[in-house]
Amino acid sequence: MIYLLSVTVTEDEIGNQVETVTERMVFANELAVSAEEFYSAGQAGLRPTKRFEIYALEYQGEERLKHDGVIYRIIRVETRGEKTRITCEKVVADG
Repeated sequence: MIYLLSVTVTEDEIGNQVETVTERMVFANELAVSAEEFYSAGQAGLRPTKRFEIYALEYQGEERLKHDGVIYRIIRVETRGEKTRITCEKVVADG
């Protein structure tokens, strides 16, 4: 299973922008990242590390997901019929 993460930005009482992250659990099949996809993405500066397949109706445009406690950025979404394949890369902490 994975958690799709949606982010909403609001302002607090003094005008600072505050992000609120909402997690939504969905069942997913983990797929291998093909060598071709890995090298093609690498040429664009991306590093795909995980790939999942979920039902298309469960994906709502999220930009991040969490799997085994690790946050990933979604870099590619491909829908075929009732299934959606999500390719993502590990989020590297700032600093």
